Amino acid sequence: MKAAWLITLAPFAGCDTVPTAEQFIPDYRGVETMLLADDLVQFNVSMTNALSVRDVENYAECAAAGYTLIRGWGFARHLRTNVDEEAGVWTADAVYTISPALPRGISTIDAEVVSAACAEKGIPTV
Repeated sequence: MKAAWLITLAPFAGCDTVPTAEQFIPDYRGVETMLLADDLVQFNVSMTNALSVRDVENYAECAAAGYTLIRGWGFARHLRTNVDEEAGVWTADAVYTISPALPRGISTIDAEVVSAACAEKGIPTV
């Protein structure tokens, strides 16, 4: 158990302060949506306190799922996500196609299922 504690705090070795619990609580700072075509949407999200790139990607996916449902459709397909971090603020620029029927491809999401999972995890949608 002691070794796990040391590994967990290893990124903070040499720091003057010990991290607080608040630094591990994600702060979701909002979503901007841009309709690029009838079925092509770009999502720009930002947050702080992300523990990894995956946290920001999950936020963008939740935004895509919520938007898809708002449009009255059921599915989305992930095309790309670019993630950046500067001064503790993480941003992602993600593009998805949305559709009423399951699209072709391997990076598809069922908007209802993903939205429910996002709600359980406390990740906001659009």
